[in-house]
Amino acid sequence: MRTATGSTGAATERGGPFGRAAVDALAQAEAQGAAPGTEFRGFGPAESSPLGRPAHTSRSRWALALALACVLVALWHGGQSAHVHAKAALGQALLMRAWDESRSAGTAVKPWPWADTYPVARLRAPGHDVDLLVLAGANGRTLAWGPGYLEGSAAPGTPGTAVVTGHRDTHFAFLRDLAPGDALVVEAADGRTRRYRVERAFVAHRAALALPADERATTLALVTCYPFDAIDPGTPLRYAVVARAER
Repeated sequence: MRTATGSTGAATERGGPFGRAAVDALAQAEAQGAAPGTEFRGFGPAESSPLGRPAHTSRSRWALALALACVLVALWHGGQSAHVHAKAALGQALLMRAWDESRSAGTAVKPWPWADTYPVARLRAPGHDVDLLVLAGANGRTLAWGPGYLEGSAAPGTPGTAVVTGHRDTHFAFLRDLAPGDALVVEAADGRTRRYRVERAFVAHRAALALPADERATTLALVTCYPFDAIDPGTPLRYAVVARAER
């Protein structure tokens, strides 16, 4: 299944609006010139404040070297598209390193010295060979490096609806291939793991997007721009996948 329906009425299929605060936050972000292709920017400050310890010198040099390599690769291939994909691949490599260090240290670790975000969860889709680190903050700069967690929604793996957004042409391109019954696995920073099953997918206008609001259920909502193959980055449509945690 690709979509339940192409109308904005699908946004009220079940669960009611996710919350007026999300719509207000989106309107405010767009009024301030939000980057095309982003959706929610969270409740409060748009940027995340890293809580991690200072990066070690060796890790800093390693991050700088890889960042330079990313830029060189983008320049070699030419064009913004190559740069976006290079950043996406590089970001996940650095995030995985930070995630491992965070798990060992028991505190958030920045993926590179100047980062204004850090990994908060790990998202896997076993049937689609997807393994991603989710970043704090669903804003334009964060989404260039990995999917972003919408601060103010439920923490991944806990009761309520956890909302994660990502770009349709990089990290969340796999959403178009998800079908009802597919498994998703979320690992929290404390090591706890929850397994989800995809229930449905639908398309809605960004201003009418509604996600489940049942705080008793543990739900995961993955949101990206739609259509997937659109050339225009300013599309107002969103594609949402809703998954429910297994008991």
